[in-house]
Amino acid sequence: MTTKTANTTAKRPAKQRTQASPSKPKAKTATRAKRDAKESKSATKKVSQIEAAAIVLGQSKEAMTCRQMVEAMTAAGLWSSPGGATPDATLYASILREIKTKGKEARFRKTERGRFAFAAGR
Repeated sequence: MTTKTANTTAKRPAKQRTQASPSKPKAKTATRAKRDAKESKSATKKVSQIEAAAIVLGQSKEAMTCRQMVEAMTAAGLWSSPGGATPDATLYASILREIKTKGKEARFRKTERGRFAFAAGR
């Protein structure tokens, strides 16, 4: 035998929407601050490793090894390693890639094994 029971659950009041929390405007301010920081960074853009190497070789009268270039770039304040273990090997690979892809238009020329000079025509 089944008996019907009365619905004992009372109606729940509808949830009221709360107003937007005051942190929302702060988020917009933070976003605006981030955008402003990015714009200021672009005004003082850092020089890449290969660009700094071109500057150092352009100022130098003789061919240099990649290790010498990295030391000169760091000393001049043009570029500093972001913590890599072998920045000279990275520079060596970048210079060889530029010479291979650009050919005579490259900013560098290889004078002997491990030594590079600034291309005279540039």
